[in-house]
Amino acid sequence: MTPTEGVLSSQALLDYWQGHRRLTRRVIEAFPEDKLFSFTVGSMRPFSEMVKEFLTMTEPIAHGVATGEWAAFGGDLGSVRTKAELLRLWDQATEKLNTIWPSIPAHRFAEVDKAFGQWENSGLNTILYGIDNEIHHRGQGYVYLRALGIDPPPFWER
Repeated sequence: MTPTEGVLSSQALLDYWQGHRRLTRRVIEAFPEDKLFSFTVGSMRPFSEMVKEFLTMTEPIAHGVATGEWAAFGGDLGSVRTKAELLRLWDQATEKLNTIWPSIPAHRFAEVDKAFGQWENSGLNTILYGIDNEIHHRGQGYVYLRALGIDPPPFWER
C-alpha cells in the first residue's frame, strides 16, 4: 500500500522515520566515547559501525526514491573517530532527509526500482527497509548499553 492510498501520508512516514532517528541519536549519546567505537558482544560490530551504516543509507535512500538515481553515500566515514563527529554527521543527514523528502513525487513511493543495483522493491518498501535496518541494529545498541550497565533510552519515546 502506498501513502497516497490513504493509510499513511508522506509526512506521516517522514515523521515516523525521524522519530526513530531521534531515538537512535539518543542511543548514540548514551554510549561512553571509548565504548561507542570499540565495545562488541559476540561477533557483532561496534555500534559506531552500525551508525555509519545508517548514515550510508538515509540520504541515498531519500534521494533514490525522489529521483530514481541510486548513488552511494559520498562521504568518508572511515575517518570518523569521535562521538561528536558521528552526531554532527547524524544531524546533517537528518537535515538532508528533511530537505529531500518534499521533493519525492507521490507516484515514486509505489514505483519499483533496483535500489543501489541490489534491492528491487517499491520506493515505500525501500524506505521501510532502511527504517527496519536501523531499528534492528539499534536493538543491538540496546544490548551493548545494557551489557555496559547503562540504561538505554525508552524505545517508545520517539
